[in-house]
Amino acid sequence: MVNRINRRTLNRKKLKGNYALRDIIVNILPVVSIFGLILLWNFAARYASEVTPSPSDVWNRFILLFHEPISGLGLFGHVGISLKRVLIALLFSSIIGIILGVFIGWNRTFRRTIGTLFEIIRPIPPIAWLPLVVMLFGIGEFPKILIVFYGTLMPIVINTYTGIKMVDSLLIDVGKSFQGNHKQLLWEIAIPSSLPNVMAGLRNAVGAGWGVVLAAEMIGAKQGVGFLVQRAMEFYDPALIFVGIIAIGVVGALLSAIIEIIERRVCPWAYKREQD
Repeated sequence: MVNRINRRTLNRKKLKGNYALRDIIVNILPVVSIFGLILLWNFAARYASEVTPSPSDVWNRFILLFHEPISGLGLFGHVGISLKRVLIALLFSSIIGIILGVFIGWNRTFRRTIGTLFEIIRPIPPIAWLPLVVMLFGIGEFPKILIVFYGTLMPIVINTYTGIKMVDSLLIDVGKSFQGNHKQLLWEIAIPSSLPNVMAGLRNAVGAGWGVVLAAEMIGAKQGVGFLVQRAMEFYDPALIFVGIIAIGVVGALLSAIIEIIERRVCPWAYKREQD
């Protein structure tokens, strides 16, 4: 009996040790991947230095931006302008997109009318609207925000609509058996159940919006990260292109992390299920 208990204790310790080792390896892997990327970058810069600046060249160009701003702004200023455009568009697309997605998913008449129109418009990429928007509204702030609004609206509507459609029919039947009316079924069962999908839509919308604003800024913008990359291309400044690309990646990752934190607060059960 004593030997059996000792063996169980040893097995538990061994299992715990394995989990600890696995956690350490998982935490180290991101650092290893970044280090590997820098090594590859150095290797590429050595054999194609004309188009691929080294990490030290890019760092020096990054520092130079603080002393010699472009269009009156340093890197953080351009990032701030792009972020402002994305956040304004995202605010409106979130409100309109969630309402639209709920109606399309919940109401059959709405799905047959607005849903059909939405399915026709949905495959058109945001960039395809750029020429028409520029002709209608010029090249000011509004056209850029409008294009980003369109790009962020699509994933929010689709995910919200899908979330409402995927609500377990058993939950709806239980609500009906407790004499729940149509409004209560929507607000107390369908919408809370679809929250993980809504959050996934917001996460996709942030990534899409960040990509679309950069494309929109490459045409006729005087400020923003997209303008910065376009300016670097015009003056053949590869180091500045890399500064812009790295800024795009870092800001995109930060935005994604912020949405993930919000998702943990709004629907912790879904986040825990993903982690398991």
